[in-house]
Amino acid sequence: MLTRRSAIASGASALISSTFLSRVEASPSPWQGVDRPSDSRAGSTTQSALSGRPVFIPNVSEPPMPAIAPSGPVLNGEPTTAFDVAKLSSGHPDACSHRRRFGLLIPATNTTMESELWNIVVRNREHGLDGVGLHTSPVLTPKPDVGSPEGIEQYRRHFLSGVASAVNSAMLAGPQYLILGMSLEHIISGIEPIRATADQLMQGSALSWATWHDASKAALQRFGVRRIGLITPFERSGNESAARMFRDMGFEVVSTFGFACANAQHIAHIPNEAKERAVLELLATKANRLDAVVQCGTNMGMTAVAEKLEPRIGIPILGINATLLWYALRESGIQTPVHHAGRLLREF
Repeated sequence: MLTRRSAIASGASALISSTFLSRVEASPSPWQGVDRPSDSRAGSTTQSALSGRPVFIPNVSEPPMPAIAPSGPVLNGEPTTAFDVAKLSSGHPDACSHRRRFGLLIPATNTTMESELWNIVVRNREHGLDGVGLHTSPVLTPKPDVGSPEGIEQYRRHFLSGVASAVNSAMLAGPQYLILGMSLEHIISGIEPIRATADQLMQGSALSWATWHDASKAALQRFGVRRIGLITPFERSGNESAARMFRDMGFEVVSTFGFACANAQHIAHIPNEAKERAVLELLATKANRLDAVVQCGTNMGMTAVAEKLEPRIGIPILGINATLLWYALRESGIQTPVHHAGRLLREF
């Protein structure tokens, strides 16, 4: 039974979400004042097995690649015929990112996600991820004010503008797929407003995106789970909003735990020992009977904890960073099993 306090909170949350969604639908494009990213490159489009959506992968090696200046190669400042220009620019791949080039969009305060993803890639270069590269672009956002619909709307506008600018920066590297390394559920309540916001971001780009709400749902469905526990760096309201997103997607959120970090950058400093205690003692208990533990917040690394604890607790631990990488790889056509990053990447 709902207490009076929880009923009031639930009603307020519903009002804010309703107001937010109506403003999302009526608000101008986030690309106003920012050049829309364009992608006229040739490429191929396939149907994704996870989302069911068409995924366009540009050909980043289409000749002339690399383009050569009219002078041709120079030796000591003078043109030389040592190289055949036509052969040199005949469509060579990126020396480092020749298999897939991902654009990674993360908050400027985030010091974890890029490192965690590169660690997975580097450790799996002999297991199918050789030639997978990341190009990171920081997203500048203000400290969120989620105390009112007006505060949420103002933050949303700044957020959309920040992501639009970050996408333009990332596009300079010619990525083939974009990863949104931000969890929106702690500042936006309800899956429909989250989807509407993500749709506004994607409308300016021909590329496909990996988002947390899509990736987490696909991963949980692969494991066939229903009852989940959440571990986050958020405080109470952030946890409540995160729980609502997963409930809206059809999962039963049995328990939530948040470290209540007061500074976004400080999230990276939460020790693994504390995360392990939270999983073992507060979430994955016999009483909770969880099917999976899910971690939100991209500045809170979880890969090492998942690798250590999954065999012990017998259920998957889905860290947001590894899950987003899994989704991006699988959606963009890379199906190889990935090791040292938890069950999801290894089994599906």
